[in-house]
Amino acid sequence: MTDRRLWSYKDIAAHIRVQPDTVRSYRKHGLLPPPDHVESGKPFWYAETIRAWVASRPGNRGRRQG
Repeated sequence: MTDRRLWSYKDIAAHIRVQPDTVRSYRKHGLLPPPDHVESGKPFWYAETIRAWVASRPGNRGRRQG
C-alpha cells in the first residue's frame, strides 16, 4: 500500500532528527527533492518521496530512520 500522507518541513525534520530550519536549508541548497505538492506557497512531500530520499542520502550508511 502506498503512503500518500503529505509531510511538511516539520514532519521531515522529525523523521531525520534535525530541526525544521535544517530541512529548509537542504531545500534552499538543492539537497531535498522537489515538493510533491504546494499549498498556499508551502511545500509538502509524500512520505514515500522522503523515505526514498533518506535511503539515498550520502552518508546514510544504512541507518534506519524511525
